[in-house]
Amino acid sequence: MTLLALVRALHPLVRAETAAEAPAAGIEAADLEQSVWLRLLERQAGHGQPADPARWVRAAVRAEARTARRRALRERPCRADDLPGDSGGRPERIAESADERRALRAAVDRLPGKCPRLLGAILAAHDPTYREIAGELGISQGSLGPMRSRCLGCLRRMLAAEVVAPELRGKER
Repeated sequence: MTLLALVRALHPLVRAETAAEAPAAGIEAADLEQSVWLRLLERQAGHGQPADPARWVRAAVRAEARTARRRALRERPCRADDLPGDSGGRPERIAESADERRALRAAVDRLPGKCPRLLGAILAAHDPTYREIAGELGISQGSLGPMRSRCLGCLRRMLAAEVVAPELRGKER
């Protein structure tokens, strides 16, 4: 059977199977159908036609639906108002961003030793290079990375102590 004849024979089955599986997978039936056809073409090129085409279609549709479900669990849509530096023009988001920046700057200023100067230089608006930061602080460029790690660890511990832990929900163990 030629590939064209196989596609014509399987088209109603593929359409029905993808329409049934797509809603549970969280994707469009047409996208799932396209994935199955692509998989058939790949199989045709590598292994030839399946011995039992109807059984192969059902298995391929379910496999592609599982893949789509796993992908949907890992992916999060990116909204314009979630992008860093972009407030989307909404006044409440602009105010929240400004509050977050002020809180971060205040926490950095409370750090011990050279950490406020180092992190202040790293957070500078003109985005300086490590060479520029090292020259500004009068330290070697090679010590910036370890020092930055220590300062960020200190900042992380300080902020973790200020943030209230969320309540446990559901069963407690």
